[in-house]
Amino acid sequence: MAFRQGAGRQEPLLKSEVRRALSLSINRQAIVDRIMDGQGVPAGQVVPEGYFGYDPNIKVDLYDPNKAKQLLADAGYPNGFSLTFHASNDRYPNDSKIAQAIGQFFSRVGIKTEVTTLPGSVYFTRASALEFSFIMGGAAVETGEASGVLGPILETYSDKAGQGNRGRYSNPEFDKALGEARNTLDDGKREELLRKATEIAMNDLGVIPVFYLANTWALKKDLSYEGRSDGYTLPYYVKQN
Repeated sequence: MAFRQGAGRQEPLLKSEVRRALSLSINRQAIVDRIMDGQGVPAGQVVPEGYFGYDPNIKVDLYDPNKAKQLLADAGYPNGFSLTFHASNDRYPNDSKIAQAIGQFFSRVGIKTEVTTLPGSVYFTRASALEFSFIMGGAAVETGEASGVLGPILETYSDKAGQGNRGRYSNPEFDKALGEARNTLDDGKREELLRKATEIAMNDLGVIPVFYLANTWALKKDLSYEGRSDGYTLPYYVKQN
């Protein structure tokens, strides 16, 4: 899941130091352990290890509330600020609980956070209309490589790009690296460009990755299914033992 600034935007969110402070204030492992019952992995980029374009040099921000407070002070907000955080409450596993927990983490470092959750049918329509300043969402990697997520949620919004970019993040350097990757057939060069695009986006924190959701399947004893990271359950691959 990722958190990003929306267009009813509040001034603090435009500063990368503030976005880094938000990231450092989140105890990702605690969310995975206590809310998700271990069904997830803390995230520091848009795709997990094993996917084409994953960058092993990008690390997950470790929980560091003291550093978060210092970054806020350095950015000109020593006393924090107020934030309204919107999320869905019926779209992802435990989405409402996760939003409430993150709101508490933000409040602990001085960002007074009001969390509002809505049914997905209402939430996503309003989020797409840019009514919210800070939102939560998820993205699936269906193409097998990082571009399948980088493009929809981080590419500069237009009629033909960035359709899931509800925060309206825009960085020409990122767009260039992503565009070159899409037009590069050589796997080594394309992966290098995807990693460059990822590095740019994660340095900016155009989105703040929180965790990768684990998928779980339950089958009868005489059946088996090799789980897919995209979450699909395809009957063709269900096998009888």
